[in-house]
Amino acid sequence: MSSVIGNNIKISIFGESHGDCVGCVIDGLPAGFEIDMQDVNKEMARRAPGKDKTSTPRKEDDLPKVISGFLNGKTTGAPLAMIIENKNTKSGDYSNLMKVPRPSHSDYPAFIKFGANNDIRGGGHFSARLTAPLVFAGAIAKQILAGKDIFIGAHIKKIGSVCDSGFDYNNIEKELLEHLSSKSFSVIDEKCEELMRCEIEKYRSSGNSVGGEIECAVIGLPVGIGGNIFDTVEGKISSFVFGVPAVKGIQFGLGFGFAESNGASVNDGYEVKNGKIRTLSNNNGGVLGGMTSGAPIVFSVAMKPTPSISTAQKSVNLETMENEELVISGRHDPCVAVRAVPVIEAAAALAVLDLIM
Repeated sequence: MSSVIGNNIKISIFGESHGDCVGCVIDGLPAGFEIDMQDVNKEMARRAPGKDKTSTPRKEDDLPKVISGFLNGKTTGAPLAMIIENKNTKSGDYSNLMKVPRPSHSDYPAFIKFGANNDIRGGGHFSARLTAPLVFAGAIAKQILAGKDIFIGAHIKKIGSVCDSGFDYNNIEKELLEHLSSKSFSVIDEKCEELMRCEIEKYRSSGNSVGGEIECAVIGLPVGIGGNIFDTVEGKISSFVFGVPAVKGIQFGLGFGFAESNGASVNDGYEVKNGKIRTLSNNNGGVLGGMTSGAPIVFSVAMKPTPSISTAQKSVNLETMENEELVISGRHDPCVAVRAVPVIEAAAALAVLDLIM
């Protein structure tokens, strides 16, 4: 199992959902960078569970404790290590999953891969609980990028049948991204929040879950970052984003919409404006030939419905090798997309920082 990613900035994530703690080690941060811990804690609070019915009722403080690489408010140049204690665990809720795996979850392949030695409690190392240290690392990356006038923000584009307004691919303002990053329920059209909450409640109250889509943007990158073939901007961002549990798809710009389009209607033309070359449209999501085009990077990810639902599901007993109906207890998000917004921002920030270092 590899829980390490990055070339110039390396991030290692460790821990289990119901272990003593989760945490991360970040290697390659510049020495002397002043971290705004208050801002980091705001990012952590956006992802934290237990706020309302759109998330798991499990309450955790999610207060990071930095244990190395940080002195007098600044990075030292040594690897920066951080832990977050797990305080509100109910491991008994997961005892039946040791032998009856959840459909659409990692339980069965992990059981085979690790010879039944994997920690099943709360999903163990496969749990979305591991996104807490990812948000911590991403919050630091966002601060470093902001110092270079590079800004990142995301919103919930879709939950079930309810859709938010999308980004204008070619014109995304810093103020909009900062506004979205300040919210715990990030939408562009404020009227969509209540509609989305009702959509989530419809599934939650019936013992079910619902999927969603998150759209993320990065502005301020110069032209020519990245490379072709195996060093593309899309590949780098995707590798970080697919480390987020429940992500099952990603597209840049128009993405799969290109398949039903023609070149004349979707090609991104150029113009000279105020002495600078810029694109007339940005259907390619800010990436051409694997390199940044100077337009905003825009991508969206599909988040699958939470596998852990209270509705009875068909499974098997790994001990008796017989079919068995599974009823799941425990505390789970009815829609992971709500709390995943700062996680996707964090993954994007770390990928972009790794690209430009």
